[in-house]
Amino acid sequence: MNYQKMIEINKKKIDLWANVGSRAAFGLAVLELEKTMEELFIVTCDVSTSAGLDRFRKKVPDKYVDVGISEQNMIGVASGLSTEGFKVITTTFAPFQTLRCCEQIKVNLGYMKTKITMVGLASGLVLGELGFTHCSIEDVGVLRSIPNLAIVSPADSLEVVKALEASLNYNKSVYIRLTGGAPNPSIYKEDYKFEIGKSIKLHEGKDIVIFSCGTMIHNCLEAVQILNKKNISCRVVNMHTIKPIDVDAIKDAARLSKLLVSVEEHNIIGGLGSAISEELSKIKDSPKLLRIGINDQYSKGGSYKYLQEIHELLPEQISKKVIEGII
Repeated sequence: MNYQKMIEINKKKIDLWANVGSRAAFGLAVLELEKTMEELFIVTCDVSTSAGLDRFRKKVPDKYVDVGISEQNMIGVASGLSTEGFKVITTTFAPFQTLRCCEQIKVNLGYMKTKITMVGLASGLVLGELGFTHCSIEDVGVLRSIPNLAIVSPADSLEVVKALEASLNYNKSVYIRLTGGAPNPSIYKEDYKFEIGKSIKLHEGKDIVIFSCGTMIHNCLEAVQILNKKNISCRVVNMHTIKPIDVDAIKDAARLSKLLVSVEEHNIIGGLGSAISEELSKIKDSPKLLRIGINDQYSKGGSYKYLQEIHELLPEQISKKVIEGII
């Protein structure tokens, strides 16, 4: 069966997904996927409500397994189902979907090459009021070092749906990193082509290239408006796939730009900026890369906006750092 067009996308749905946020959009998406994908199976860790999966659980209980707060077991169960021909999605909050079961991800998905799709709920800083036990600023850095695993960080709720479809068709396991709250600002207003490993230009500019992913894309686009008023021309690239990184986009940016910038809701060590740096190290006379993110620290907890502010990830702070990087 061809699953390339599993979910029909229209303006009404895009607006709904944006309004409910990435987690609920994920739940709505899998409910639609189930209509055409007989092999679909969901394995969770006590997050049916948090992941927007209550309706899926009630509609098709034979395709839904809740293993409780047992993340290592979740990966084992999902891997077993995958070897039996199921298209398996696992989900829980990002710190527990990744770090708590890292060894099982390494062995079952990386080493044994079992194919599943992992969805990390509320990654980054959005759960900051629960403290850094529930924030996730390390997930990309840890998983990026495991072979046979792709990492995608969608820019908005529509891209969550696109990434979910693409991951189920991909030839390796995929970790989808959901960021932001509800509502989730829309980056895309209509359907578009999404491909794992291929970045998307969102704004053209000639002086600087800003690479970003996840909810930080919105902040970067806002920052560009500030920079435009200062006659600084910026290209914004949605590097939604952190692994495999879009090498051609990095080479193109290095050839044309005076300064490269990475912006991420993640530790600046091991994430998007590190992935870009690794490719730039292969390019002779490449421009400077300014890495903007969380500077290798755990702060006190707080609201999402508060944590963005103290880690200098708001649009005004991003634009200020870019100006300082030019000098």
